[in-house]
Amino acid sequence: MELCNFLKPQYFWDVDFSDNPEHVSRRLIIERVFIFGNLKEIKMLIDHYGRSVVVDELCKLNHLDPKTLNFASKMFNKPKKIFKCYIRKQLTPQLWNS
Repeated sequence: MELCNFLKPQYFWDVDFSDNPEHVSRRLIIERVFIFGNLKEIKMLIDHYGRSVVVDELCKLNHLDPKTLNFASKMFNKPKKIFKCYIRKQLTPQLWNS
């Protein structure tokens, strides 16, 4: 299945797919589908890129919301500490609330 056939334009409001959808970064595609997509779209993404590529790209992302991070960690049976976004969050000092 062609990658651009299952990508919803709502996920890529800031990207122009009209010329060549293959010029879009796979990291961006993986990030947006994991954040906004459903299980069927995630499975198609894994089938297209391969499990190891998807895991590798997810681990390199600077930011994932906690829900998506937890989902990816459980789905691929990987500890959160291998995700760059988790490490960055741990290194960022949290200001205490008043």
